Amino acid sequence: METSPEVEHEPRACSAALARAFGFLGKRWNGVLLATLMHGPAGFAELKRAVVGISDSMLSDRLSELTEAGLFERLVDPGPPVGVTYRLTPAGEALLPALNALTAWSTENLTADRCAGAT
Repeated sequence: METSPEVEHEPRACSAALARAFGFLGKRWNGVLLATLMHGPAGFAELKRAVVGISDSMLSDRLSELTEAGLFERLVDPGPPVGVTYRLTPAGEALLPALNALTAWSTENLTADRCAGAT
């Protein structure tokens, strides 16, 4: 019997790549910030207004993390006044179909009363 060239694993084992994706996107605010930029570039203040409940320091940390991961690009306008905007990179844009699918699934399956307390 020939063996398959595919890597064998336990049938119920989680893919390491999927675990990494949920570990990163599951960090509080990362997915929300990605979805917020799907509508186009935005500056810090605009993102702060759009993402209710995020602190300035957390927003700064997450923007740095998403930029370092290659999902956001930080654009500096030398001004005056100096301005900074963030936009999705091609890698960030590649997540949009998955984010749209999650949004549709949540709309259909996670009503506010069904996921109360799951913030």
